[in-house]
Amino acid sequence: MPRKNPNNLPQTYTTWISELKKRYAQSQIKASIAVNGELIGFYYSLGRDIQQKKFQNTYGSGFYKKLSDDLRREIPNAKGFSPTTLKYAVYFYDLYKDYVEGQNRQQLADDLNNRIRPQLVDDLKKIPWGHHRFIIDSCKNSPKKALFFVKKTIENSWSRSVLLTFLDTDLYEREGRAVTNFTTTLPKEQGDLARELTRDPYCFDFVEVRSDFEERELKDALLKNIEMFLMELGRGFAYMGREYRLQVGETEQFLDMLFYNTKLHCYVVVEVKTGKFEPAYIGQLSTYVVAVNHLLKSAEDKPTLGILVCKDKDEVLAQYSLEGSVNPIAISEFELLKIYPKDFKSCLPSIKELEDQLGG
Repeated sequence: MPRKNPNNLPQTYTTWISELKKRYAQSQIKASIAVNGELIGFYYSLGRDIQQKKFQNTYGSGFYKKLSDDLRREIPNAKGFSPTTLKYAVYFYDLYKDYVEGQNRQQLADDLNNRIRPQLVDDLKKIPWGHHRFIIDSCKNSPKKALFFVKKTIENSWSRSVLLTFLDTDLYEREGRAVTNFTTTLPKEQGDLARELTRDPYCFDFVEVRSDFEERELKDALLKNIEMFLMELGRGFAYMGREYRLQVGETEQFLDMLFYNTKLHCYVVVEVKTGKFEPAYIGQLSTYVVAVNHLLKSAEDKPTLGILVCKDKDEVLAQYSLEGSVNPIAISEFELLKIYPKDFKSCLPSIKELEDQLGG
């Protein structure tokens, strides 16, 4: 016996609600195998339906509230059908539809699983819905940027808080932007990967220094926040040491910071300069790179990379300086946010002053 339609709703609408109920039930059955992937697929198809069926034109501004109430009534134990979530399903579909379905594609498949671009679909399904909502908020109308953060989240297993941190640091605009000579000093595949791990500028907003800070103060602050520093450097970096000592002939050389990148399978020498870029820095860093190749690099390791991070640089001078080097080197700038007055330290009471006050 057909179900009654007490509210005299259009048959197409009630039929759609019934279809959504069945589709959701099917997703629940499959959820034991891939809970998140099925949920993401359901939200994508839901967003597509809302856009294509255009019931908003019938019910106006109250459509999402009505759809939310109807779905909750039909599927009483389900979560994730708030008006806000339904709107995000539409945003989600709009953001990725051209990449998932192909631009100007006329014939649409029935669900997300059967669409083209299977790797993209797999990637979208690998991160939780809460992560997707953060990405949607920051990357509306920019699917390339959104997909960049989807891949970064997967590669680095970012939590929501870490993802939010990087969404706020213009990572997409900064990654791969350093001046390098990787195309001429490394095989193409490694050069492409190496270039991806560079950023310009590096964002040291987690560092707190005085306005007239010295190099040692900045480097100390970076190592004090080594976890954040590693996150800013990018994926695969393992910290090997600060002022890393190398015996080169009869002299000792001390590298600012030495890392090993597990993705590139190579050592990375990082030199930090608080002033403007100078060509002489390239000669110094090149010497360190060659020394690491001779003294630390094994036969299985790829060529050592050098990254020079300075306060600012002339792009043309930096590029010219790199053309004369046979060693793979990148040059980037850094930015700071938490700068204190020059006399910040002197404004603080000494331990003796505090003791005298407490004793008095």
